[in-house]
Amino acid sequence: MGLGQTGLPRTHFPSHYLASNSHSDHWRKNIPVLAKSHRVYSIDLIGYGYSDKPNPREFGANPFYTFETWANQLNEFCIDVVKDEVFFICNSIGGVVGLQAAVMEPQICKGIALLNISLRMLHIKKQPWYGRPVIKSFQNLLRNTALGKFFYKTVSTPQAVKNILCQCYHDTTQVTDELVQKILLPGLEPGAADVFLEFICYSGGPLPEELLPQVKCPVLVAWGDKDPWEPIEIGRAYGNFSSVEDFIVLPDVGHCPQDEAPHLVNPLVESFVARHASAKTSASLETV
Repeated sequence: MGLGQTGLPRTHFPSHYLASNSHSDHWRKNIPVLAKSHRVYSIDLIGYGYSDKPNPREFGANPFYTFETWANQLNEFCIDVVKDEVFFICNSIGGVVGLQAAVMEPQICKGIALLNISLRMLHIKKQPWYGRPVIKSFQNLLRNTALGKFFYKTVSTPQAVKNILCQCYHDTTQVTDELVQKILLPGLEPGAADVFLEFICYSGGPLPEELLPQVKCPVLVAWGDKDPWEPIEIGRAYGNFSSVEDFIVLPDVGHCPQDEAPHLVNPLVESFVARHASAKTSASLETV
Protein backbone atom coordinates (compact mmCIF):
# COMPACT_ATOMS: atom_id res chain seq x y z
CA MET A 1 0.00 0.00 0.00
CA GLY A 2 2.77 2.41 -0.47
CA LEU A 3 5.93 3.60 -2.10
CA GLY A 4 8.85 5.54 -0.67
CA GLN A 5 11.93 7.48 -1.70
CA THR A 6 15.08 7.75 0.36
CA GLY A 7 18.74 8.58 0.32
CA LEU A 8 19.11 5.76 2.83
CA PRO A 9 19.95 2.19 1.75
CA ARG A 10 17.25 1.04 -0.63
CA THR A 11 14.89 -1.68 0.48
CA HIS A 12 12.22 -3.49 -1.55
CA PHE A 13 9.36 -5.25 0.22
CA PRO A 14 7.33 -7.20 -2.35
CA SER A 15 3.96 -8.35 -1.02
CA HIS A 16 0.34 -8.72 -2.01
CA TYR A 17 -2.28 -6.02 -1.69
CA LEU A 18 -5.88 -6.13 -2.81
CA ALA A 19 -8.31 -3.24 -2.60
CA SER A 20 -11.46 -3.30 -4.60
CA ASN A 21 -10.31 -4.38 -8.06
CA SER A 22 -6.66 -3.86 -7.21
CA HIS A 23 -3.85 -6.01 -5.81
CA SER A 24 -0.30 -5.23 -4.76
CA ASP A 25 0.99 -7.23 -7.71
CA HIS A 26 -0.73 -4.56 -9.78
CA TRP A 27 2.34 -2.53 -8.74
CA ARG A 28 4.85 -5.12 -9.97
CA LYS A 29 5.73 -2.90 -12.96
CA ASN A 30 6.30 0.12 -10.72
CA ILE A 31 8.10 -1.18 -7.65
CA PRO A 32 11.33 -2.33 -9.38
CA VAL A 33 11.64 1.01 -11.17
CA LEU A 34 10.87 3.20 -8.16
CA ALA A 35 13.00 1.04 -5.87
CA LYS A 36 16.09 2.14 -7.76
CA SER A 37 15.88 5.47 -5.97
CA HIS A 38 13.10 5.00 -3.41
CA ARG A 39 12.28 2.90 -0.40
CA VAL A 40 9.16 1.05 -1.48
CA TYR A 41 6.52 -0.66 0.64
CA SER A 42 3.48 -2.61 -0.44
CA ILE A 43 1.27 -4.06 2.28
CA ASP A 44 -1.94 -6.03 2.49
CA LEU A 45 -4.93 -4.26 3.90
CA ILE A 46 -6.51 -6.43 6.55
CA GLY A 47 -9.09 -8.69 4.92
CA TYR A 48 -7.42 -8.58 1.52
CA GLY A 49 -4.51 -10.17 -0.30
CA TYR A 50 -2.74 -12.61 2.00
CA SER A 51 -3.48 -10.71 5.21
CA ASP A 52 -5.64 -12.02 8.04
CA LYS A 53 -9.35 -12.05 7.27
CA PRO A 54 -11.35 -11.72 10.49
CA ASN A 55 -14.95 -12.77 10.04
CA PRO A 56 -17.01 -9.55 9.87
CA ARG A 57 -19.80 -11.22 11.86
CA GLU A 58 -17.50 -11.35 14.88
CA PHE A 59 -17.88 -7.59 15.26
CA GLY A 60 -21.64 -7.58 15.57
CA ALA A 61 -23.43 -4.48 14.37
CA ASN A 62 -20.21 -2.44 14.24
CA PRO A 63 -18.64 -2.59 10.77
CA PHE A 64 -15.00 -3.64 10.86
CA TYR A 65 -13.99 -3.36 7.21
CA THR A 66 -14.11 0.42 6.85
CA PHE A 67 -11.84 3.11 5.49
CA GLU A 68 -11.07 4.14 9.06
CA THR A 69 -9.84 0.61 9.86
CA TRP A 70 -7.59 0.51 6.80
CA ALA A 71 -6.35 4.06 7.32
CA ASN A 72 -5.39 3.19 10.89
CA GLN A 73 -3.53 0.13 9.63
CA LEU A 74 -1.65 2.20 7.07
CA ASN A 75 -0.69 4.89 9.57
CA GLU A 76 0.40 2.36 12.19
CA PHE A 77 2.55 0.63 9.59
CA CYS A 78 4.21 3.93 8.78
CA ILE A 79 4.86 4.63 12.47
CA ASP A 80 6.05 1.14 13.41
CA VAL A 81 7.92 0.08 10.26
CA VAL A 82 8.74 3.03 8.02
CA LYS A 83 9.45 5.39 10.93
CA ASP A 84 9.38 8.43 8.68
CA GLU A 85 7.15 10.64 6.56
CA VAL A 86 5.74 8.98 3.45
CA PHE A 87 4.04 9.52 0.12
CA PHE A 88 0.92 7.50 -0.68
CA ILE A 89 0.49 6.28 -4.27
CA CYS A 90 -3.07 5.01 -4.64
CA ASN A 91 -5.37 3.41 -7.19
CA SER A 92 -9.16 3.05 -7.14
CA ILE A 93 -10.63 2.40 -3.66
CA GLY A 94 -7.08 2.60 -2.31
CA GLY A 95 -7.25 6.33 -2.96
CA VAL A 96 -10.00 6.73 -0.38
CA VAL A 97 -7.87 4.80 2.12
CA GLY A 98 -4.89 7.06 1.43
CA LEU A 99 -6.95 10.22 1.81
CA GLN A 100 -8.52 8.97 5.04
CA ALA A 101 -5.09 8.08 6.45
CA ALA A 102 -3.73 11.53 5.58
CA VAL A 103 -6.70 13.23 7.25
CA MET A 104 -6.36 11.15 10.42
CA GLU A 105 -2.58 11.56 10.81
CA PRO A 106 -1.53 14.57 8.70
CA GLN A 107 2.01 14.61 10.08
CA ILE A 108 2.77 11.27 8.39
CA CYS A 109 1.85 11.94 4.76
CA LYS A 110 3.97 14.26 2.60
CA GLY A 111 1.82 13.87 -0.51
CA ILE A 112 -0.72 11.65 -2.26
CA ALA A 113 -0.88 10.57 -5.90
CA LEU A 114 -4.35 9.34 -6.82
CA LEU A 115 -4.72 7.14 -9.91
CA ASN A 116 -8.35 6.79 -11.02
CA ILE A 117 -9.62 7.12 -7.48
CA SER A 118 -13.01 5.52 -6.90
CA LEU A 119 -15.88 7.97 -7.27
CA ARG A 120 -17.95 5.73 -4.95
CA MET A 121 -21.02 6.12 -7.16
CA LEU A 122 -22.81 3.35 -5.18
CA HIS A 123 -22.48 5.31 -1.94
CA ILE A 124 -25.80 5.61 -0.15
CA LYS A 125 -25.62 9.44 -0.29
CA LYS A 126 -25.50 9.29 -4.09
CA GLN A 127 -28.70 7.25 -4.38
CA PRO A 128 -32.19 8.74 -4.62
CA TRP A 129 -34.15 8.41 -1.38
CA TYR A 130 -36.61 5.99 -2.95
CA GLY A 131 -33.84 3.63 -4.03
CA ARG A 132 -32.13 3.33 -0.66
CA PRO A 133 -34.50 0.69 0.82
CA VAL A 134 -33.95 -1.46 -2.28
CA ILE A 135 -30.17 -1.21 -1.84
CA LYS A 136 -30.43 -2.16 1.83
CA SER A 137 -32.60 -5.17 0.99
CA PHE A 138 -30.18 -6.38 -1.66
CA GLN A 139 -27.25 -5.99 0.74
CA ASN A 140 -29.07 -8.08 3.33
CA LEU A 141 -29.64 -10.77 0.72
CA LEU A 142 -25.94 -10.90 -0.16
CA ARG A 143 -24.81 -10.94 3.46
CA ASN A 144 -27.36 -13.29 4.97
CA THR A 145 -28.41 -15.80 2.32
CA ALA A 146 -26.77 -18.31 0.02
CA LEU A 147 -27.11 -15.77 -2.82
CA GLY A 148 -23.96 -13.99 -1.69
CA LYS A 149 -21.78 -17.09 -1.64
CA PHE A 150 -23.18 -18.15 -5.02
CA PHE A 151 -22.37 -14.72 -6.45
CA TYR A 152 -18.83 -14.86 -5.09
CA LYS A 153 -18.33 -18.32 -6.54
CA THR A 154 -19.30 -17.06 -9.99
CA VAL A 155 -16.78 -14.19 -9.93
CA SER A 156 -13.86 -16.09 -8.36
CA THR A 157 -12.90 -18.12 -11.42
CA PRO A 158 -10.05 -17.45 -13.88
CA GLN A 159 -12.43 -16.67 -16.74
CA ALA A 160 -14.57 -14.33 -14.64
CA VAL A 161 -11.51 -12.45 -13.36
CA LYS A 162 -10.17 -12.15 -16.89
CA ASN A 163 -13.51 -10.83 -18.15
CA ILE A 164 -13.62 -8.20 -15.38
CA LEU A 165 -10.06 -7.09 -16.06
CA CYS A 166 -10.75 -6.85 -19.79
CA GLN A 167 -13.61 -4.48 -18.98
CA CYS A 168 -11.42 -2.05 -17.07
CA TYR A 169 -8.24 -2.26 -19.20
CA HIS A 170 -8.30 -0.32 -22.45
CA ASP A 171 -5.34 -2.34 -23.76
CA THR A 172 -6.57 -5.87 -23.10
CA THR A 173 -3.26 -7.40 -24.21
CA GLN A 174 -2.05 -6.39 -20.74
CA VAL A 175 -4.54 -8.83 -19.19
CA THR A 176 -2.21 -11.82 -19.12
CA ASP A 177 -2.71 -15.22 -17.51
CA GLU A 178 -0.07 -14.20 -14.96
CA LEU A 179 -2.06 -11.13 -13.95
CA VAL A 180 -5.28 -13.14 -13.69
CA GLN A 181 -3.63 -15.62 -11.33
CA LYS A 182 -2.12 -12.90 -9.17
CA ILE A 183 -5.52 -11.27 -8.75
CA LEU A 184 -7.41 -14.53 -8.27
CA LEU A 185 -5.32 -16.53 -5.81
CA PRO A 186 -5.70 -14.28 -2.74
CA GLY A 187 -9.46 -14.35 -3.34
CA LEU A 188 -9.47 -18.11 -2.84
CA GLU A 189 -8.02 -17.82 0.68
CA PRO A 190 -10.25 -18.90 3.60
CA GLY A 191 -12.51 -16.06 4.68
CA ALA A 192 -12.06 -14.04 1.48
CA ALA A 193 -15.67 -14.49 0.41
CA ASP A 194 -17.06 -13.04 3.65
CA VAL A 195 -14.78 -10.01 3.39
CA PHE A 196 -15.68 -9.46 -0.26
CA LEU A 197 -19.41 -9.58 0.46
CA GLU A 198 -19.01 -7.26 3.43
CA PHE A 199 -17.14 -4.72 1.34
CA ILE A 200 -19.49 -4.64 -1.63
CA CYS A 201 -22.29 -4.00 0.88
CA TYR A 202 -20.33 -1.10 2.41
CA SER A 203 -22.20 1.87 1.00
CA GLY A 204 -21.33 4.30 3.79
CA GLY A 205 -18.09 5.88 4.93
CA PRO A 206 -16.30 8.92 3.48
CA LEU A 207 -16.44 10.18 -0.08
CA PRO A 208 -13.34 11.55 -1.84
CA GLU A 209 -14.97 14.96 -2.18
CA GLU A 210 -15.47 15.02 1.60
CA LEU A 211 -11.85 14.11 2.35
CA LEU A 212 -10.01 16.26 -0.19
CA PRO A 213 -10.85 19.58 1.54
CA GLN A 214 -9.42 18.19 4.80
CA VAL A 215 -6.09 17.02 3.37
CA LYS A 216 -3.11 19.19 4.35
CA CYS A 217 -0.56 17.72 1.92
CA PRO A 218 -0.31 18.20 -1.88
CA VAL A 219 -2.37 15.86 -4.04
CA LEU A 220 -1.75 14.77 -7.62
CA VAL A 221 -4.66 13.25 -9.54
CA ALA A 222 -4.02 11.20 -12.70
CA TRP A 223 -6.80 9.52 -14.67
CA GLY A 224 -6.91 7.01 -17.49
CA ASP A 225 -9.36 8.58 -19.93
CA LYS A 226 -10.79 5.24 -21.08
CA ASP A 227 -11.87 4.12 -17.59
CA PRO A 228 -15.38 2.61 -17.95
CA TRP A 229 -15.95 2.40 -14.16
CA GLU A 230 -14.78 5.80 -12.95
CA PRO A 231 -15.57 8.21 -15.81
CA ILE A 232 -13.00 10.95 -16.26
CA GLU A 233 -15.79 13.42 -17.06
CA ILE A 234 -16.92 13.16 -13.42
CA GLY A 235 -13.42 12.75 -12.00
CA ARG A 236 -12.25 16.07 -13.45
CA ALA A 237 -14.14 17.88 -10.69
CA TYR A 238 -11.48 16.72 -8.23
CA GLY A 239 -9.01 18.99 -9.97
CA ASN A 240 -10.90 21.98 -8.53
CA PHE A 241 -9.96 21.28 -4.91
CA SER A 242 -7.27 23.53 -3.49
CA SER A 243 -5.28 20.54 -2.23
CA VAL A 244 -5.00 19.15 -5.79
CA GLU A 245 -1.99 20.67 -7.53
CA ASP A 246 -2.56 19.01 -10.89
CA PHE A 247 -5.00 16.80 -12.79
CA ILE A 248 -3.23 14.68 -15.41
CA VAL A 249 -5.05 12.89 -18.24
CA LEU A 250 -3.52 9.54 -19.21
CA PRO A 251 -4.58 8.97 -22.82
CA ASP A 252 -5.94 5.60 -23.96
CA VAL A 253 -5.62 4.07 -20.48
CA GLY A 254 -8.24 2.31 -18.37
CA HIS A 255 -8.88 1.94 -14.64
CA CYS A 256 -5.48 0.61 -13.53
CA PRO A 257 -2.87 2.97 -15.05
CA GLN A 258 0.01 1.73 -12.90
CA ASP A 259 -0.21 -1.71 -14.55
CA GLU A 260 -1.52 -0.80 -17.99
CA ALA A 261 0.75 2.21 -18.57
CA PRO A 262 3.69 2.14 -16.12
CA HIS A 263 5.74 4.17 -18.62
CA LEU A 264 3.36 7.05 -17.91
CA VAL A 265 2.83 6.52 -14.19
CA ASN A 266 6.39 5.94 -12.97
CA PRO A 267 7.76 9.30 -14.19
CA LEU A 268 4.72 11.07 -12.70
CA VAL A 269 5.37 9.50 -9.31
CA GLU A 270 9.09 10.28 -9.40
CA SER A 271 8.47 13.89 -10.41
CA PHE A 272 5.75 14.41 -7.80
CA VAL A 273 7.91 13.03 -4.99
CA ALA A 274 10.95 15.02 -6.12
CA ARG A 275 8.94 18.25 -5.94
CA HIS A 276 7.79 17.68 -2.37
CA ALA A 277 10.39 15.57 -0.60
CA SER A 278 12.46 17.61 1.83
CA ALA A 279 16.17 16.98 2.29
CA LYS A 280 15.62 15.44 5.71
CA THR A 281 12.77 13.18 4.60
CA SER A 282 13.44 9.61 3.59
CA ALA A 283 10.29 10.00 1.48
CA SER A 284 8.88 6.53 1.80
CA LEU A 285 6.20 5.69 -0.75
CA GLU A 286 3.12 3.63 0.09
CA THR A 287 1.11 2.10 -2.75
CA VAL A 288 -2.59 1.54 -2.14
